[in-house]
Amino acid sequence: MLNDSVPTVGRSSNTVNDSGKSVTGERVLLVEDDPSILATLKYNFGMEGYEVLVALDGAEALTLARSRSPSLIVLDVMLPIMSGTEVCRSLRAEGDTVPILMLTARTEEVDRVVGLEIGADDYMVKPFSVREVVAKVAAMLRRVEMLTAEGADQPEERLSIGDMIIDLAGREVSRDGVVIHLRPKEYDLLVYLAQDRGRAFSRDQLLQHVWGYDYAGDTRTVDVHVRWLRQKIEENPSAPEHVLTVRGMGYRFAPASNSA
Repeated sequence: MLNDSVPTVGRSSNTVNDSGKSVTGERVLLVEDDPSILATLKYNFGMEGYEVLVALDGAEALTLARSRSPSLIVLDVMLPIMSGTEVCRSLRAEGDTVPILMLTARTEEVDRVVGLEIGADDYMVKPFSVREVVAKVAAMLRRVEMLTAEGADQPEERLSIGDMIIDLAGREVSRDGVVIHLRPKEYDLLVYLAQDRGRAFSRDQLLQHVWGYDYAGDTRTVDVHVRWLRQKIEENPSAPEHVLTVRGMGYRFAPASNSA
């Protein structure tokens, strides 16, 4: 639910905060065709110190994403000219890994699944709390920063798991020399589990460490990504040998002796 009362927003787009500069150093692209929702989001992100770009349709969003390189995109599914899913699909096809948070209506479960399938990092259901959107975006950006720092400090550049190789520096997974194409969050989930083989993680722990949430998220996001990951790395996804279910808790990666 949106409670803040702020002026409506037009198409010209780059207001940040009162100083005219981004305090956080992060640039967020907000894409929403409802001017009142967009104005409220823009106001609140600006107050938090973000540089804010806005777009009212998918075509404008794609242009801004390509030309202004935002740190993260908050992307409504139902947009004029070009849908949010089409924007997301186009960016991922171009190799753009910018974090994307999709906004969907409560009844649009198919859209949520499709959004995740084409590479969105997560979704939020309308009506939503503006504070929750801001908190989720902050958590997603912190996670990106943590992964970047971990990659820079990572002494081990490759993980070998049987015939599967995880190239940590190149963020690439291959088996017998053939690249396995993973979505960004599938890769992050695989690396997090594989770097601590044998340890069981709850779904909430995985949400916190892989998705970066500091509060309870939707654990179905974890289950969906595990299913997709198994389809790509397991010889038989129905009887996985690597990513194992811990009943009543979550998941673990098979110990080295089981996955070699």
